[in-house]
Amino acid sequence: MTGFHLVYPMLALVLLTFGVAVVLFRARVRSVREGHTTVSYFRVFEGSPEPEFLAKPTRHFTNLFETPTLFYAGCLAAMVTGVTGTVVGVMAWGFVASRLLHAWVHLGGNRVRHRFRAYLVGWICLLALWIYICAVVASRD
Repeated sequence: MTGFHLVYPMLALVLLTFGVAVVLFRARVRSVREGHTTVSYFRVFEGSPEPEFLAKPTRHFTNLFETPTLFYAGCLAAMVTGVTGTVVGVMAWGFVASRLLHAWVHLGGNRVRHRFRAYLVGWICLLALWIYICAVVASRD
């Protein structure tokens, strides 16, 4: 696997982010239509509490701009340093798979135990990705 191929797991995560954005938009429209929130609520996100069907995608969308930034940076670092191959690809796709599972659990039944497991697997893949990249780069020196 060449460095270029790391674009595909990054694209998959970008597509997940866009998918969650659609879910979030639909939840916001529903919340306003059903009278749970007003349009003005979204100016500064203050007022009555969000209903759960809106809070979950809101939190999940925000989360997709937190830990995944380390994933994007790791993939780019791997491509720039030429640290590519099957090991990097497996860790990258493992992270993406964990984020897909995390989204499915969080936006679905939201069983915290299952959500935590998916989240933990993602962190393990991410940490392993970074350690592997650094180890390969260090071995070249």
